[in-house]
Amino acid sequence: MPALQLNRSQIGALCAVFAAFLFSTKAIFIKQAYALSPAVDATVLMALRMGCALPFFLLISWFTRKSYAEIKTSDWVLLIISGLLGYYLASWLDFLGLMYISASLERIILFLYPTLTVLASSIIYKQPLSLKTICAIILSYGGTIIVMLQEQSGTAHDSNFWLGASLVFASAIAFAAYLLMTPKLMHKFGSWHFNGLALSIACIGTLVHFFIAIPAPLQLLQSLPAGVFGYGLAIGFFVTVLPTLLLMQSILRLGPGRSAMIASIGPILTILLAVAFLGEQLNAVQWFGCALNIAGVLMISLNKTAAK
Repeated sequence: MPALQLNRSQIGALCAVFAAFLFSTKAIFIKQAYALSPAVDATVLMALRMGCALPFFLLISWFTRKSYAEIKTSDWVLLIISGLLGYYLASWLDFLGLMYISASLERIILFLYPTLTVLASSIIYKQPLSLKTICAIILSYGGTIIVMLQEQSGTAHDSNFWLGASLVFASAIAFAAYLLMTPKLMHKFGSWHFNGLALSIACIGTLVHFFIAIPAPLQLLQSLPAGVFGYGLAIGFFVTVLPTLLLMQSILRLGPGRSAMIASIGPILTILLAVAFLGEQLNAVQWFGCALNIAGVLMISLNKTAAK
C-alpha cells in the first residue's frame, strides 16, 4: 500500500483544522477547572496556563533570535505593550468573563475581534467602510446580540451575566488593538521571534500579576486539587503553545485568508464541545444567531485578505 503523500496546501489545511480544534477547547477546560475548586479564579488559572507555556515560548524566542542592530528602543517598548495587551490583558479578561457566561457565548463574542480591527482601522486611517463591510458588521453583531438575549432570557442569570459578556467583549477589543500593533513589529523582529517574545512577555506579566494579587500564592497552589494543575497544563500547552505553532504553519502554507476560512469553524467546535462536556444547549434561534456571527466575521476576514 503506497504511503499517504500530502502536498503543501493539504498540510496547511490540516494544521489550521487542528489549531481551530485546540483553540476551541480553551473555554471547556477553563469551565471545568473553575468547577473543581472555589479557590480557582481567572488570575490563578491564568498563572498556571502561562507558567506552563513560558518555557516553550522562551525556547522559540531563543532559537529564532536575530540581530537587533536595527531595533530601536521604541520598538522594544511597543513589543512589551503589545505582548501585555494581546496575551496578558486580553486573556485575563476572557478568563474572568468565563466565570459568568457560557463557553458557547464567550466564543461567539470573542470571534468579533476582526470586526473591531476593521472599525479601528477605518477611524485611524479615516477610510470609509464599504457597503459589504457594513453589512458584514451588522450580520456579526446582530447574530451575537440574538445569542446573548436568548441566553439571558432562557436562564436565571443575575447581573453578572452582563458583566461577563462585557469582560469578554473587552478582551476582544484588547486583542484587536494588539493585532493593529503587530504588522510593523513582525516585520522588524520576524514573525516567529516576535510571537515568541510577545508571548514570553505576556507569561511573565501574568506571573507577576499572580504573585502580587494573590495573598500567600505558594500556599494557595499547594492547596489546589491535582486536576486543576492538569487543566493548567492542558491550557498552557495544548490550547496555547501547540495551536499557535500550528496556526503559524498554516498561514505559511495557505496564507491568512484560507487559514481564516478554516478557523471560522472554531465557534461551532466550541459549541459542540460545550454541549458534549458542559451540558450547554443552544436553541434554533441561537444557532441562527451563531450562523450570522460567523458569516459576518468571515466576510470581513476574507475581504481584508483580498484587499492586501
